[in-house]
Amino acid sequence: MMNKYWFTVTACTLAFTANAQQKALTVKDYERAESLMSYNTAKYIDHATVQPNWLEGDKFWYSTKVNGNEQAFLVDPVKKTKTLTTDYKGSAMPSRRGLSWSEVLSPDGKKAILIKDYNLFVKDIATGKLTQLTTDGIKDYGYATDNAGWKHSDAPILRWSPDSKKIATFQQDQRNSKDMYLVTTNVGAPTLKAWKYPLPGDKQIATIRRVIIDVENPKVVSLNIPADPHRATLSDDISSSGTFDDIDWKADGTEVAFVSTSRDHKNEKFRIANTTTGAVREVFEETVKTQYESGQGAINWRYLPASKEIIWYSERDNWGHLYLYDSGNGKLKNQITKGDFVVTRLVKVDEKTRTLYFFANGREKGNPYFSYLYKIGFDGKNLALLTPEVGNHQVVFSPSFAYFVDSYSRPDVPAVTVLRNINGKLISTLEKTDVSRLTATGWKAPAPVSVKAKDGKTDIYGLVFTPTKMDANQKYPVIDYIYPGPQGGSVGSWAFVASRGDHQALAELGFIVVVMEGTSNPGRSKSFHDMSYGNMAENTLPDQIAAIRQLSVKYPIDTNKVGIWGHSGGGFATAAAMFRYPDFFKVGISESGNHDNRNYEDDWGERYNGLVENSDYEAQANQNYAKNLKGKLMLVHGMMDDNVPPYNTLLVVEALEKANKSFDLVIFPNSAHGYGAYSPYMMRRRWDYFVQHLLGVEPPKDYQMKGPSAR
Repeated sequence: MMNKYWFTVTACTLAFTANAQQKALTVKDYERAESLMSYNTAKYIDHATVQPNWLEGDKFWYSTKVNGNEQAFLVDPVKKTKTLTTDYKGSAMPSRRGLSWSEVLSPDGKKAILIKDYNLFVKDIATGKLTQLTTDGIKDYGYATDNAGWKHSDAPILRWSPDSKKIATFQQDQRNSKDMYLVTTNVGAPTLKAWKYPLPGDKQIATIRRVIIDVENPKVVSLNIPADPHRATLSDDISSSGTFDDIDWKADGTEVAFVSTSRDHKNEKFRIANTTTGAVREVFEETVKTQYESGQGAINWRYLPASKEIIWYSERDNWGHLYLYDSGNGKLKNQITKGDFVVTRLVKVDEKTRTLYFFANGREKGNPYFSYLYKIGFDGKNLALLTPEVGNHQVVFSPSFAYFVDSYSRPDVPAVTVLRNINGKLISTLEKTDVSRLTATGWKAPAPVSVKAKDGKTDIYGLVFTPTKMDANQKYPVIDYIYPGPQGGSVGSWAFVASRGDHQALAELGFIVVVMEGTSNPGRSKSFHDMSYGNMAENTLPDQIAAIRQLSVKYPIDTNKVGIWGHSGGGFATAAAMFRYPDFFKVGISESGNHDNRNYEDDWGERYNGLVENSDYEAQANQNYAKNLKGKLMLVHGMMDDNVPPYNTLLVVEALEKANKSFDLVIFPNSAHGYGAYSPYMMRRRWDYFVQHLLGVEPPKDYQMKGPSAR
């Protein structure tokens, strides 16, 4: 429900409230805004969220800060004690024992796999001896190579068997895939950067020939199936979870279960391979009309060879739920979870008690994006809520899984961290985040809001940021921050965060900043997520417009002064807003946008739009609408962007020039998708642009962001 709007009437409006008579903002105004960035607010937060460092017997220690002073506590869940201690200091990060990050350690810690000259080698940790495992890897047809087009690294993509004797991996065939090119900017001849980067509609994309490799007695076993497209159930990268995705080993290493995803993500095949012979058994498949995904942030299927069962994830009833299959005949045994809510992440399968532990959204009243922890039996009975407090729950389990640390919060309510047993029983309260010192500086939390989407029926949710001091007689320009997804959304985490980017900082300069989660984003029903399937150019923009108009009834928003900005997909959406709704959006800043998805990596567009032959990519391309520009538009791109190549923005630049339209362009010659060391510069340019063109006053000349050094 809409939070009741309130504001403070000040007898003397300060400069940064930007009244109509004001002609310029000062350095002090910008300094005040910058004081609301995370690197300045963090020092005022006490008793923040707990990060447990586990010890034997499920004991753990954690540290927290109070008035800037660090304190450490030792917690014993069995004795229910929490003791101040000085015994534990420093980082609790596990040691890699001299290993490079491009080496994958075995479960027993005795071996590591690395890539050398497109082939795999195993390293004996004790002696450092290398043994070659493959010999036929060549350029663009190497083993375990990592390249999703937009993401690539030197680390091998593979999954160790639990007994540390075998690995499941692939030989990635990119030989017929197209190249992408970027060049450096420097004195002298530029350096050409080239890598394989298929595009939507290409006849040839990267494929993976699946193999099992016996590490102890080097032998490569090819699975007896054709090569799979470079696709996964979680996202377009087959290592999105940090390892080789969609793989589940039998404990003794004799079998491996995996899922093959079609190029357009519409078909999933569940398969089980014999790791000695390479024989593959087809168990079952699922086909969907739009695109299949196995969960939100985690893969939710499991192979349970001991009971010859499979836990499967499906949205077939319009909600993301868990299903139990017989792995022998591929038949459905029963649906496990059911109802108008979405299972987001399966975190534990207890085969002994036949109990599942999972996170889900939307089952409890209130904000449907709040995440709660539940448990349920394999038979779908005895569903139990383990984290009942209203809010977004973030959980860390003990090594034995007998306890968990639960931190719950809301965007406007700081976190409380508690210790529970695995049945959800509260053992103790560990910390309550205290923001009183931060509040004393003038900081305030954003207001959570709910309005109707463009259809007038669907509830959508978001946050509103207002200046800390406001003029009761004034209307404020509004800035809409947008990330349209469809694989994520504008808000990001629904947990408490004292500073979300520069939203509050921008508000402090004299704006109301709106961040709305439009339709077509994940975390809710399948039909909600699919609302813009096949037309990503929709970009939730009709929802954004509807939301701003509704919010203007409750907040002093000037709907004649609407700005918008976003990065990446948000850059795509921003330019689309300025071209498709030029009478509503007056000022836009489009950063690193994928303006034409035929110029962005093959999988993302083909997943959410469909294959090129089935979707009108041309009609969605921003450059085709550039002639409609009326307002002020700034385009921004890093010229070494290997995620969204800069040619996306240059297509729009060329179209604007052809249409004789004035616009602003900021380029970062040697920056990638993010701007790295130039990020503070970009933030300052963003503030200046909105202050000058939306607020209508002059910013301070070349303000120097202080950055983290100001802490």
